[in-house]
Amino acid sequence: MTDWLLAAVPGYGPWLVAAVTFLSCLALPVPASLLMLAAGGFAAAGDLALWQVAGGALAGAVAGDQLGYWAARAGGPALMSRLATTGARAATLHKARALLAAKGAAAIFLTRWLLSPLGPYANLAAGATPLGWRRFTLAGTAGEAIWVGLYTGAGHAFGGNLQAATDFAGAIIGFLAAGAVALGLGLWLFRLARREAG
Repeated sequence: MTDWLLAAVPGYGPWLVAAVTFLSCLALPVPASLLMLAAGGFAAAGDLALWQVAGGALAGAVAGDQLGYWAARAGGPALMSRLATTGARAATLHKARALLAAKGAAAIFLTRWLLSPLGPYANLAAGATPLGWRRFTLAGTAGEAIWVGLYTGAGHAFGGNLQAATDFAGAIIGFLAAGAVALGLGLWLFRLARREAG
């Protein structure tokens, strides 16, 4: 399936990327990141427009996030119970719920690009909690913009060399993760010092 999707990128461009990112945000096993890298490469070659590819990817991802959120909001606890029937899915949903309970909207932001396997489950968990739609949407869109920008940008920068683009995107995600940890640790130390001083 991956080969067929990659071959279809030049012909269907933004529409295909939008459909695949939409499906990936519903926890379907599609190669969304790889497809964005390839689409960025085709944009570098002049076969596609980068802004259209990135816009399609972002639109699809945000739409998928919204569907997950509103499905859980409408289905409530009954839907969540049905989804948590298998061991792997139940464990992932439990992790997403725990992260959401601990971090709130920041969990939504982080599960778009840094902890992306939890993303679809975080959408469902958010819809089943009191987390407001506006906060969910703002955090989710910001995180999806990072995900889309990293992968389409890396594909464009490396002109279709998928291995180099994948390595680069992974390195950037690692750098951003380290920065987020350092920022969190710094804020924690700052609060601790203020408490001790006061």
